[in-house]
Amino acid sequence: MLDDLVIATHNAGKAREISELLRPYVRHFHTAGELNLPEPEETGDSFAANAKLKAVAAAQASGKVALADDSGLAVEALDGAPGIYSARWGGPEKDFNLAMEKVNDALSTAKSESRKAAFVCALALASPDGECHIFEGHCTGDITWPPRGDKGFGYDPIFQPDGHAISFAEMDANDKQAISHRAKAFALLVEGVFNKAA
Repeated sequence: MLDDLVIATHNAGKAREISELLRPYVRHFHTAGELNLPEPEETGDSFAANAKLKAVAAAQASGKVALADDSGLAVEALDGAPGIYSARWGGPEKDFNLAMEKVNDALSTAKSESRKAAFVCALALASPDGECHIFEGHCTGDITWPPRGDKGFGYDPIFQPDGHAISFAEMDANDKQAISHRAKAFALLVEGVFNKAA
């Protein structure tokens, strides 16, 4: 059981989701937003690099163990784009309807006809001394068009996970949680850190 954990985000929704997943293992949660920690510029060239950057910055600034995540959609025919720029494809307003249209437009002119894609989530757990562990989860599937469903967020309406006939945005939240990239990354984190400590 960890006494304190800083969730390195200013996004209240993301902080709530992470705290729910880790409640059995952590006594007290704090967020970068609550602690007024600055948001570091995401200059990494991968999900893991950006997650590490955020976690290490929060751990060093707070003096506590910190957890950060970086996630997004990687489309095979677009050489992994939008990738680490997934949110930025929606412009300054982070309009994911615009971002989904950009993905579909880019696929219509891509050299490959593949619609394969993966959601990726990298978690970084850092201690104030700079030690950092990375855990990465993937969920593979296909890009569908037009968008379907209203239960998800981000690119969920155009992502149909392998083995399913519906999009992430058409799935019940618990069903999505069972197979999502974030769930897989958290399972690795729990196994690698908290279960090992027990």
